Amino acid sequence: MVISTTGPGHLLLEQWNPLGVVGVITAFNFPVAVFGWNSSIALTCGNVALWKGAPSTPLTSIAVTRVMTSVLEANNMPPAVVSLVCGGADIGTLMAKDERIPLVSFTGSTPVGHIVAQMVTERFGKKILELGGNNAIIVNEDADVDMVVRASLFACVGTAGQRCTTTRRLIVHEKLYDAVLSGLKKAYGQVKMGDPLEPGTLLGPMHSKQGVELYLKAVADVQAQGGKIEVGGKAVDRPGNFVEPTIVTGLPHDAEIVHRETFAPIVYIMKCKSLEEGIKWNNEVKQGLSSSLFTRDISNVFKWIG
Repeated sequence: MVISTTGPGHLLLEQWNPLGVVGVITAFNFPVAVFGWNSSIALTCGNVALWKGAPSTPLTSIAVTRVMTSVLEANNMPPAVVSLVCGGADIGTLMAKDERIPLVSFTGSTPVGHIVAQMVTERFGKKILELGGNNAIIVNEDADVDMVVRASLFACVGTAGQRCTTTRRLIVHEKLYDAVLSGLKKAYGQVKMGDPLEPGTLLGPMHSKQGVELYLKAVADVQAQGGKIEVGGKAVDRPGNFVEPTIVTGLPHDAEIVHRETFAPIVYIMKCKSLEEGIKWNNEVKQGLSSSLFTRDISNVFKWIG
């Protein structure tokens, strides 16, 4: 228990109630950070952590666990305070169903998150879910176009679209639509693709062949639903799982493919008539996670956050 005061007549009371074992299931795209966030809170509150990293990044999980072990041993604590198990969905299923793990934190896709949530809830366990995102940038008519283009380039293309906070929808006021689209197409043409460890590289490879396949399926669905590929739309013929960063126009804001998260560098650019319409479109997807607004008028920010 922590008791502190902020001044006469005021008292803050913080009560930590350890649960015991906290299960942490992480994804491939942030194989260290998510475990760090979860385990630090769990350990601070007096729990122990059982970690299952992504099956495609086991060496990272092992290396981090060895670092944690050395820290625990240096402080005369048992290394099992932070334990690791490597494996696939079978291990995750066992963790989700095990009543000895009162809290399970899962980071990954929305479909798998649904399954984990049902398993944990079935036994009345606690869960923390960080799933997909279909994130939007709203560009109001008074926005700085150059700033929009620079920010959108990394937001859409950086990490090859493999972030839950990747921008997947660009909702642009009709007065700036042509300027933003033109600027972004030019910027996409200057993207350096290759080894992410080399200076200046913006676009690295997809994590797996499966990612490339999902990208190609999304491109095919775009064309089937009447969308136009302005830039990109193809896998790259070179070693590694590379795809072209892709800009799509011509689809309505509520098209099925627009509402579907594709974990790849594909952005859908749409034209809105007002800020209010842009906010409405921003909020209509099921898997919203992050969003941004470009405007020079601070009063618009309060409309947006409201």
